[in-house]
Amino acid sequence: MSAKRRLFGTDGIRGKANVFPMTCEVATRLGRAITHFFQLREEGERPIIIIGKDTRLSCYMLEQALAAGVCSQGGMAILTGPLPTPGVAFCVQSMRARAGVMISASHNRYMDNGIKIFDRTGHKLPDEVELQIEEMVLDPHSIPVPLEDKLGKAMRLDQVIGRYIVYAKSSLKGMDSLDKMKVVLDCANGASYVVAPMIFSELGAHVKALGVSPNGKNINLNCGSLHPEYCAGHVKKYGADVGLAFDGDADRLTVIDENGESIHGDRIIGLLSRYLLETGQLAHTREIVGTVMSNLGLELYLARQGLTLFRTDVGDRYIVERMRESGALFGGEPSGHLIFKHLSTTGDGIVSALKVLECVHHYGRSVGELAREVPLYPQANKSVMVKKKPEFKTVGSIARGLERIQGRLGERGRVLLRYSGTEPKARVMVEGESDELVEGLCGELAQVIETSLG
Repeated sequence: MSAKRRLFGTDGIRGKANVFPMTCEVATRLGRAITHFFQLREEGERPIIIIGKDTRLSCYMLEQALAAGVCSQGGMAILTGPLPTPGVAFCVQSMRARAGVMISASHNRYMDNGIKIFDRTGHKLPDEVELQIEEMVLDPHSIPVPLEDKLGKAMRLDQVIGRYIVYAKSSLKGMDSLDKMKVVLDCANGASYVVAPMIFSELGAHVKALGVSPNGKNINLNCGSLHPEYCAGHVKKYGADVGLAFDGDADRLTVIDENGESIHGDRIIGLLSRYLLETGQLAHTREIVGTVMSNLGLELYLARQGLTLFRTDVGDRYIVERMRESGALFGGEPSGHLIFKHLSTTGDGIVSALKVLECVHHYGRSVGELAREVPLYPQANKSVMVKKKPEFKTVGSIARGLERIQGRLGERGRVLLRYSGTEPKARVMVEGESDELVEGLCGELAQVIETSLG
């Protein structure tokens, strides 16, 4: 990622709502820049820009500001209302739009917000394109100003939701319906609060829906994929077969088994990889794409299946970029982003949930039983607040600490240091053969970083 980038991070633009860069002024400029960029790339009719959002209070102002920017540059802004991020990506393709914009800070609390951009193929923009758009946002005078009949329009199109519902339901293969399945859904009071219960109910499941009463301030609040204990409690209470918890924009999924236990995302990737392989859905490729955070145990499990794990930087768009390069058909992150290349162009929590249920149906066993067959190494993670973000190897104390800890882990362990792309934090991950060892070493390295950079 270019060091010159001031707006875009690892997944679009993100920050505190009404504070730079998440202001109406920046959003309006961004609407202009996106419209102008795709006008230059593809001349022709008035460019259609789809604008979706989650349920945050600040989405109202940012939605209108983006639409104003699109219109002032001669575009047609289509406002979808609350819609999952993957729904925006899908509808860009379905409606032959030039681009799509999703207003969401994903799993963050309501006071934050963010903006993700998709091109006409439904893929997130590569770094170099984001940089070009960023330069136009920061220098708005570089964009010509349309006048008179060259100005654009905006319209709200709630029917867009129906397109996504039909698409998501069609992703279920190998079974006619979800009849007799008892499912707890936790929609995090976010973007999936309407579509997810409709999809699973229309497929015949007995649904207990949680997190479906957004008020602008309760998105991700003690619910959703970051707080699976809420969903887990209801799985046990209702004797459900499975719990499915989404984050605020429904691009990630946490699965809760029949005993009310959360299943690690790498275990879900493992069992789905095996299922796709055994049912011929991986075609010619034997590569599964993960990230640097993917557990060593997953890598070894995939190897026993005859599959190879390729690691990318953290972020589902980097997974997608690798899949497009290599031809791989499946990949994901332990955080719950899962990508089925033949179905979606980005992480899709609802589609992923349907594929998990499809897998359960195929093997005729519970999701908990299947997941336990994917052994994982103990892993410890800590976040440390930092005042600056130098390269770790340039800080002597951190470099020495890293070398010391890797030596104690040996070949059957890993250490990973990285900075958050959205917060002033350093992430520390230590993986090894025992819980006690990795917890101790992770805490030791986190202390070194806090002393050096905190």
